[in-house]
Amino acid sequence: MVILSVDLGKARTGLAICDKNEMLATPLAQISEKNEKLLIDKISNVVLAHHVELIVVGLPKNMDGTEGESAKNAREFASKLKEKTGLIVRMQDERGTTVTAHNYLNATNTRGKKRKNVVDSVAATIILQNYLDSSNR
Repeated sequence: MVILSVDLGKARTGLAICDKNEMLATPLAQISEKNEKLLIDKISNVVLAHHVELIVVGLPKNMDGTEGESAKNAREFASKLKEKTGLIVRMQDERGTTVTAHNYLNATNTRGKKRKNVVDSVAATIILQNYLDSSNR
């Protein structure tokens, strides 16, 4: 099944996708859009273009596991995305994914503007790979 993951951000949103066999997540795109409706429309277009069958949205929990305002916003966004696409939308804990993404980019010496242009899609890739690797899905 083709699965799309979304790392929702205030200014940029990262997207990643997996192969049909659900083995490997890869970065897909980064969308710079602050308007929620336009962002949902753009993601919906990606869903159609890539024949996505399931969406995973990163859930930004606090380090102690509680959910704050960002998690509430992510859940509301996921609900709107589900309504727009008609697909099942699952939430995946995203604690630490941005730090891990920066560590990966450090290891590949990706700096400056190039780093800014890919960090969110790398974070979305980590979210999706964690979802694929989880035993309780």
